[in-house]
Amino acid sequence: MYSVKSVKDIQDLNPFIVVGCGGGGEKFSNLDGIETVGFIDDDVKKQGKQYCGHTVCGSLEECLKYAPGAKSLVIMLPIGAEGAALKYAVQAIDAGLNVVTSFRSLSIKENLSLIRFANSKNVTIKEISPRLDVVEKIAGTAPKKSCEVLPKISYKPNAPVIFVGGTSQECGKRTTTKMLGIASVERGMTPAIISTDEMGLEEPTDFNFRAGSLSAMDVPSAVLSAIKYVEETKKPDIIFIEGQSSLTENGNPHPRGLSAGILIGAAPDAVIVGHRPNHPYREPRGIKEEIQAIEAVEPTKVVGISINLKNADLDLCPEYFEDTFNLPTEDVYNNGASKLLDAILEYLGE
Repeated sequence: MYSVKSVKDIQDLNPFIVVGCGGGGEKFSNLDGIETVGFIDDDVKKQGKQYCGHTVCGSLEECLKYAPGAKSLVIMLPIGAEGAALKYAVQAIDAGLNVVTSFRSLSIKENLSLIRFANSKNVTIKEISPRLDVVEKIAGTAPKKSCEVLPKISYKPNAPVIFVGGTSQECGKRTTTKMLGIASVERGMTPAIISTDEMGLEEPTDFNFRAGSLSAMDVPSAVLSAIKYVEETKKPDIIFIEGQSSLTENGNPHPRGLSAGILIGAAPDAVIVGHRPNHPYREPRGIKEEIQAIEAVEPTKVVGISINLKNADLDLCPEYFEDTFNLPTEDVYNNGASKLLDAILEYLGE
C-alpha cells in the first residue's frame, strides 16, 4: 500500500519538491514522468545556487514561495539524516503536501504515527522500496530491512595511514599489521593499529571490529570513523589498518568487495601487500595482480611485500620476491617488520 516499486506509482503526485541536493535528489528528478518544481538542502553552501534548473532553498516555507503549485515532497536524504527527514515529512504533511520518502532516510513502516498524521490530513504517503523482495526472490533469502545504517563522514587524517593488504585470505595481513605496530613502538613512535577482524585481539592493536559484519556501503564509513576516533583519542604518529581478503583472489569472490571497502575507507598514503606462496587452501592470483588492483582502486602506492613462507618451497626466500618485484620484502614471522617500516618511512619522506 505504501511501497513505491515503479515510477507509475507516483506520477499522479506531480509536481514535486525534492529534499536533498545529492545523487538521490538528482536521480529522482530525472525519472521519466516526474516533474520537479523545487529543491531544498540544509547545506548552506548549496543554498541559493542552481541545481537541476532550480534555486536551492533552505526551508520548505521558502521553497513553497517559489513553487506554490507543488503537490508533493520527496525526501532523498542519506543514512544518518533520519531526524531531518522526519522534520520535513511532518512539515510537508502539515502543509497539505503528499510525501514520498526514501528507505535510506526514513522508513514508513517504522513510523506508524506519520501514517496516521498523513491520513488525518488526507494526503498520501509512500516509500521508495529497497526491493528486498527481489533479493529474496533471486537469492532465496534477504534481510528484513536495509542493512546500511552508518552515517557517511568526511575526514582527512593528520597522521599517515598505511593499509596492509594481501593476495588472499590467511596470508598474514593481521600478523604484518601487528608487527608494523611493534616496530613503530621500538622506534619511539606512537602508532595506532586498527584490526578489521574479530580475531585482532593481540597487542599492540588498539581495537578490532569485524568489517564483514557490516553492509558493503557501511564498511568505508566504519574504517574512516575508526581513523578519526584513534586520532582524537591517541594522537598517533602513524596509523596501520589491517585489510581483509584480497581484491584479486580466485575461487572465492565474495569477500573481495569487503577488501575494496576497507581500502577505500582507509584511503592510505602507502600500502604493504602480504603473500603466502603455495597457499594450501586459497587461490591467489599473485603479487603483481594485487598491486595493480590496489593502485587502480585508490591513488596510493604499494611500497613493500610481507612474505608468509609457511607453505613455501625450501628454496624460496624474501630476496627472491625482492628481486622479482623490486620492492623491499620481509618475512615478518621470523624477522619482524623493521625493513617494511623503513620502506614506509622512506616513501613518506619523499
